[in-house]
Amino acid sequence: MRHPIVALAALSLTACQSMSPSDSRNTEAASAIQDWASAFNSCDAEKASTLYASDAVLWGTVAPTVISTPAGIRQYFERVCSANPKPRIVLGEQLLRVYGETAVNSGSYTFTVFPAGQPLQFPARYSFTYRKKDGRWLIIDHHSSALPAQAPARP
Repeated sequence: MRHPIVALAALSLTACQSMSPSDSRNTEAASAIQDWASAFNSCDAEKASTLYASDAVLWGTVAPTVISTPAGIRQYFERVCSANPKPRIVLGEQLLRVYGETAVNSGSYTFTVFPAGQPLQFPARYSFTYRKKDGRWLIIDHHSSALPAQAPARP
């Protein structure tokens, strides 16, 4: 009789090891960057812009100034996606930190663009800050910049 009780206790402990609230927030926040990459890769400016809060700030990789309006963010993605073939992005390393209803994701991605029809890749770095509002992780701050060229080694 002892073994069924042990098995039942082990099963109960396994069920208790389900995702904690903080793990759930991490998973939800991590999916926000995937949603952004998907919108970017489909060149869906409408979808991309809905991932940003109404008071969001974007300093895009190819933006000469900070963009701080929903219309400006949408126009940025429309301009980026006006190229043909469309640009693509692949996510690289990520460092995600969740602080209650705020999350920060810093990492890298690689853009592929097609000047003169030939693929050209360039690595960039990013920081996304999210705020959870009405059950959604919305981007409130997004900064992206090309990685600087490697400095030559000093003799």
